[in-house]
Amino acid sequence: MQTASVILDIPTQALDSPYAYGLADGCAADGEPVSVGNAVLVPLGSRKAVGFVIAVDRWETEAACPVDPRKLKGVTRVLAGPFFDEEGAACAQFLADRYIAPLSACVRLFTPPGGVPHLVNGPRGQRLEAPAVGEVEERWAVLTAPAEEALEQLSKTAVKQRQVVEALAAAGGSLNMGQLNQQVGSASAPCKALADRGLVAVEARRRMRGAAEALPEGASVQEPLPLLPDQQNALKVINEARAARDGSVVVLDGVTGSGKTEVYLQAISAVLAEGRTAIVLVPEISLTPQTVGRFRARFGNRVAVMHSRMSAGERFDQWQFIQSGGADVVVGARSALFAPLANVGLVVIDEEHESTYKQESQPRYRAVDVALWMMERAGGTVVLGSATPSIETLERLGRDGRWRRAAMPHRTNGKPLPPIEVVDMAREFSAGSRSMFSGALTCALADTLAAGRKAVLLLNQRGFAKFLLCRDCGFVPSCPSCATSLTYHEDGAKLVCHHCGYSAPVPPKCPECGSPYLKKFGAGTQRVEADLRALLDAMPEAGPEVPIIRMDADTTRFKGAHERLLQAFGAQPRAVLLGTQMIAKGLDFDDVALVGVINADTQLNLPDFRAAERTFNLIEQVAGRAGRGDVPGQVLVQTYEPSSAAIMGAARYARDWFVAGELQKRRLFSYPPYVRMANILIWGPSLDDVKDVAAQLHRQLEVLIRDQVGDSWQLLAPVPCVLERLRGAWRWHIVVKCPQGSDISPLLLGFFRQRKADKRANVAVDIDPLDLL
Repeated sequence: MQTASVILDIPTQALDSPYAYGLADGCAADGEPVSVGNAVLVPLGSRKAVGFVIAVDRWETEAACPVDPRKLKGVTRVLAGPFFDEEGAACAQFLADRYIAPLSACVRLFTPPGGVPHLVNGPRGQRLEAPAVGEVEERWAVLTAPAEEALEQLSKTAVKQRQVVEALAAAGGSLNMGQLNQQVGSASAPCKALADRGLVAVEARRRMRGAAEALPEGASVQEPLPLLPDQQNALKVINEARAARDGSVVVLDGVTGSGKTEVYLQAISAVLAEGRTAIVLVPEISLTPQTVGRFRARFGNRVAVMHSRMSAGERFDQWQFIQSGGADVVVGARSALFAPLANVGLVVIDEEHESTYKQESQPRYRAVDVALWMMERAGGTVVLGSATPSIETLERLGRDGRWRRAAMPHRTNGKPLPPIEVVDMAREFSAGSRSMFSGALTCALADTLAAGRKAVLLLNQRGFAKFLLCRDCGFVPSCPSCATSLTYHEDGAKLVCHHCGYSAPVPPKCPECGSPYLKKFGAGTQRVEADLRALLDAMPEAGPEVPIIRMDADTTRFKGAHERLLQAFGAQPRAVLLGTQMIAKGLDFDDVALVGVINADTQLNLPDFRAAERTFNLIEQVAGRAGRGDVPGQVLVQTYEPSSAAIMGAARYARDWFVAGELQKRRLFSYPPYVRMANILIWGPSLDDVKDVAAQLHRQLEVLIRDQVGDSWQLLAPVPCVLERLRGAWRWHIVVKCPQGSDISPLLLGFFRQRKADKRANVAVDIDPLDLL
């Protein structure tokens, strides 16, 4: 006999374990064979439910089955799939166990976007709805005879039919009806007449959404570039790791402009030559079009793309394209790791230090750790590339024999990294300057633009001003749902919460005291853009004709905006690109001569143990945008804390010095990489209830840790999160720390799997959190 283990597609803790269902000769009641990865319809009490098969087991006898076969209900129908195989099911279980996440949410990572049927409750009971997204077909006209023969059979008065034949012949014999209509007008009637004569066939074909980004049919692919010594050595290290087939990791530690992408491309070529496939992860969606362009130029249209800025239909088509075996390489954001790509032999994670590789909702996975698990099982290799590897990565390099470093300390153009000058803004203020642009930065901008070059200015704060403040009573408008001030946006004169999206018009006077003196404090990218425009217009070297291109979450919220803005910047002989941290990486323009950091202190004083590391990384990354061609580069960093270790280390390119100091602090205060951490989040609508649930959880965990592991673990008292209120919910947290090398998940997994949900407050566990905010 056979049984199927089904995880229900219902995100609730009470149902978050596999249910056993009987199979008749391996089939559902509708006679369809059931396999791992199928979406199925199953009975659940008096109702029906959609679920995913994560295992199919065969039992020699009924006595061998762990469940009484007479009590088992059968699978009603096979709805779709299979979406994943046994390895995908194992990975979903790994995610659920390691990150203490609902198994149903983990399984969902492996399904096609919008392509799963679901049940809805209606007045007449449950009904099954088809997937929200599916295949799209379009009609094509195809010549079935040589064009010359077809034209000979047509009279000269059949003008439309002759135009259709000529258009099809010019296009190689076939066109979709939309294109044909554009060329000859209404083509349906002449096509039907031609079809009746057997000269043209009209057929339905699958339309792949997003196919306009593919290379033209028959386009030639680029040949590999000659490698410099640093690149040759890096490729050698990767190939040695691949030959080991043991899940080895290569840290490609290369300065900006050292040619890491070419090393990725040639390493992937070697993987493809062995009949295996590769996944490439990038941290920012803005980098995806550039990366995809380079990979398609090398590998053609067998490169698939997966990221959240694509439409649901485009992602669905790409998912099916990958599953069909049409792709050898998948490029995308962190979720591309779960694409249905077979026989993966290499996972490349570019800019591995970036926080975007951590999922902030269930399951709260780290893409790097999941890739390590996958490649260890598959006998593949993980390549972690960065100009600023994370402190955890650098520390592990020193103690794990399977981790190898490939250093690339030189730029491919042979030029040195640009010098970084630190500008003390406190001195500027003391000298009477009130501008956000220091004298040094103003002069450098003028010189750069006068020479016909480009500049990049970074400010990691969007909006016009950080907040409004009443100068009479001190009132600051804040979000009614979040414990944060509202950001002032000049466009539309509105106040916006950057956490929940709440928006309100700017009040004409203080809502508290009625004072008209509302002052804008802090500077966002909108404010900097306005002041920069005034500065450039007043410069004889620049003037109104020098464009300012702003890139932040406001200007890039629409599809394709990243690419259009970067193309606009590249097309100008001289221009200024102003943006948030999305411009700090991946930009490769030979004529950028100046990089300016408006305020390097934005992240430095956050209550986050990684604040200094993030500041250091951001400065080094954005500095690498200058001097990538023959033009010498210059970097100016404006700060009120010039003596901070992060600023000093970045300005001197003294990473070893900075990391040594950071490791000392983290060891002293018990932070990663010297401990593993879990951040237990408690949130709900009532502050008293959240505090009570947090206190109760703390008492229970205190007993558990004392009895199971003793005093080698630390359990911190429950406290409010830094952002105590978010989207209407009060937020508290409890931090658990265990020694390096310990596995923090099993103990907490058993506790939270058995714990009954409390209706007063939600609880979630974040294993290996990137911050504690």
